[in-house]
Amino acid sequence: MKIVFMGTPDYAVKTLEAVVNAGHEVVAVFAQPDKPVGRKHILTAPPVKVCAEGLGIPVFQPNTLRDAAVAEQLKEINPDAIVVVAYGKLLPKEILDIPKYGCVNGHASLLPKYRGASPIQWCIVCGETKTGITTMYMNEGMDTGDILEQTEVIIGDEETAEQLFERLSVISAELMVSTLSKLEKGEITPVKQNDNEATYAPIIKKEMAFIDFKAKTAKEICNAVRGYYSWPCAYFFLNGKRIKIIKAAVGEKSGKAVGCVAQNSDKFSIVCADSVTVDLLEIQPEGSKPMTAKQFLNGNKIEIGTVIEDTNG
Repeated sequence: MKIVFMGTPDYAVKTLEAVVNAGHEVVAVFAQPDKPVGRKHILTAPPVKVCAEGLGIPVFQPNTLRDAAVAEQLKEINPDAIVVVAYGKLLPKEILDIPKYGCVNGHASLLPKYRGASPIQWCIVCGETKTGITTMYMNEGMDTGDILEQTEVIIGDEETAEQLFERLSVISAELMVSTLSKLEKGEITPVKQNDNEATYAPIIKKEMAFIDFKAKTAKEICNAVRGYYSWPCAYFFLNGKRIKIIKAAVGEKSGKAVGCVAQNSDKFSIVCADSVTVDLLEIQPEGSKPMTAKQFLNGNKIEIGTVIEDTNG
């Protein structure tokens, strides 16, 4: 097939490479514009652009797809299919109608669950035990198009969003190659989504990762720690300082007050809303490198009964 690929982050790179390796003719790549990165705000190309340039594929980075010139450009290219993975923009109808085989999106959830921007993080935060990849026809809605293929995966008990991202990026690439092959052969019957079963995964913002021990159960907090790793990273405040939680585990029932420190020697344990402790196994105090809880406690005297702040800064 003659394909236009649209994607931006690391997650989409494996699909671009897989589509090329499968023998398809990727004639153009669309990615989000370069953005300033880091404290020095160095203008940095997105990973998909870097990959495409390495493969010798022309790259386009329009600020919007709702410019008539972009639609005209795509009509001139006349691709058989437009493949979209984590591009970050909705496609207008004028573009959706161009390819013979349609616009095919690879989405990191089992649609109709977790439509939206951050399905990988959000399914872990919400305590799901399984997720997957869906390939679908795109329409004007947010992940509302007909389903083409799905692959289900089990989420590991301790698996973080970062680890799941890596796993799903490989599965997504494999499924997209399968879907394109079957579309070309006429071997897929699209299935409409059941909108009544739809859930949404919002854009992740830093403040969403704040942990209020008085409001969440120990299990919910552990899920949040896994889901928000490695960005933005779950955090709380102690003595006015932000502390990121890198790794945590559900502890044991406690008779101490909710929201206070229950253990401060071999374990750094805090009582949660269900009166069960969460054991902070690895943390990163503000201005420091990640360390074990024991290393932190060796250098910081935290009294049992200390109440953890329940406001975000």
